Amino acid sequence: MIARVRAGEPEAYAELVHAFTGVALRAAVALGAGADAEDVVQQSFFKAYCSLGRFRDGSAFRPWLLKIVANETRNTVRTAGRQRSVAGREAAMVEADPLIPETADPAVAAVEIERRSELLRALERLSEEHRLVVTYRYLLEMDESETAQALGWPRGTVKSRLNRALRKLGQLLPAGQEPASVPTQRLGKGGDKRGRATR
Repeated sequence: MIARVRAGEPEAYAELVHAFTGVALRAAVALGAGADAEDVVQQSFFKAYCSLGRFRDGSAFRPWLLKIVANETRNTVRTAGRQRSVAGREAAMVEADPLIPETADPAVAAVEIERRSELLRALERLSEEHRLVVTYRYLLEMDESETAQALGWPRGTVKSRLNRALRKLGQLLPAGQEPASVPTQRLGKGGDKRGRATR
């Protein structure tokens, strides 16, 4: 699709926007854009379009786009001079992408919601670099290589910071919650063969 856009088919960019709007919106919300998330995503897609000439052939589009989303979110939050509260951020994340099926047992759903709240409160207490690596790797379900590309870090740095972040989360979360499996389980996500936690 990028090749088609570069070849003079701007309508092909609409397909990219359609394919990646969901993850871009989740990223903006998770990183603190709050009510400005849609504006952040729109601006990010515009900046990405203007920068397609610098996009490296063979690279993955998603981490490249999410790096732009992260920068745009940071600028928006800084300009607004505020950071979303944990409760507000969680509500926005649930609205952007429901994480618990409506058919779920109400008691199970209540437990999952509480665990997600605990995770988000713990994430707020991490340093920015640790919060970012956990957000990209687990909340946005990016693999190690994509996370490295999105953050502009070497893969070894991603791995070491993620390990430290998970240890810190383990210290911040209530007793009995194992940090290695917290991120995806607490958000109600399933697992796959790329090393993500499973239910």
